[in-house]
Amino acid sequence: MLQVQNLEVVYDDVMLVLRGVSISVPENTIVALLGANGAGKTTLLRAICGLLDVHDGEVTKGSVRLDGQPLHHLKPAAVVKRGITQVMEGRRIFAELTVEENLRLGGHTNASAIGERLEFVYGLFPVLAERRGRTAGYLSGGEQQMLAMGRGLMTRPRYLLLDEPSLGLAPRLVEQVRDLIVEINKAGTGVLLVEQNATMALSIASHGYVLETGKVVLDKPAEALLADEDIREFYLGLGATAELGRKSFRDVKHYKRRKRWLS
Repeated sequence: MLQVQNLEVVYDDVMLVLRGVSISVPENTIVALLGANGAGKTTLLRAICGLLDVHDGEVTKGSVRLDGQPLHHLKPAAVVKRGITQVMEGRRIFAELTVEENLRLGGHTNASAIGERLEFVYGLFPVLAERRGRTAGYLSGGEQQMLAMGRGLMTRPRYLLLDEPSLGLAPRLVEQVRDLIVEINKAGTGVLLVEQNATMALSIASHGYVLETGKVVLDKPAEALLADEDIREFYLGLGATAELGRKSFRDVKHYKRRKRWLS
């Protein structure tokens, strides 16, 4: 199990970004992490993957553990070898390299298994197999997201951390990415899915957390979060906020008070 316990992260020795965050990702499950921009979602992924140093951040309290063993003081390469891989927001592919060259780079830590992993990735993403010799920068947005996910899978991770995989994609492609995440999970990989698209994330997750200003404010099974009135209002665009145009200013102020209460 991947566990984050009472984690605090500080940037530049002064900015407290995560304030006692605790989450768990059981093996072979999908867990959703929701929250607005600036809530601390990406910082949490950096802490798990050992990438805080690059951004002048550090863990000042708490721990990240995999099967009880601490990870939060390891370098990124060591975290990958333990079985955790992150697919960053914005895809971050090597645009001037071919599709297959991108994938091979993703598997460089386990060179002996590259052929096997290529076969697995091409089976999961047939469109990448068709375009294996094409320059990655000329792929569509959806294909680039598939390539980023496929590159992450080249390490045979036990846990795949996905940071906003649906960002900037058309609705049809969002559905395709959602289905691919389910297939990845069925193949035996646990997924921590960071998403602003709450509907997509909760539709496939077994559990969900809501992060607000560096704190976990809700922690429930995904089905319960989908039915939660506040989640429907603040993250799904349903309920009271959909009718704000027909409400009085007093009602608007009440809405803001509730949002602050959640934070």
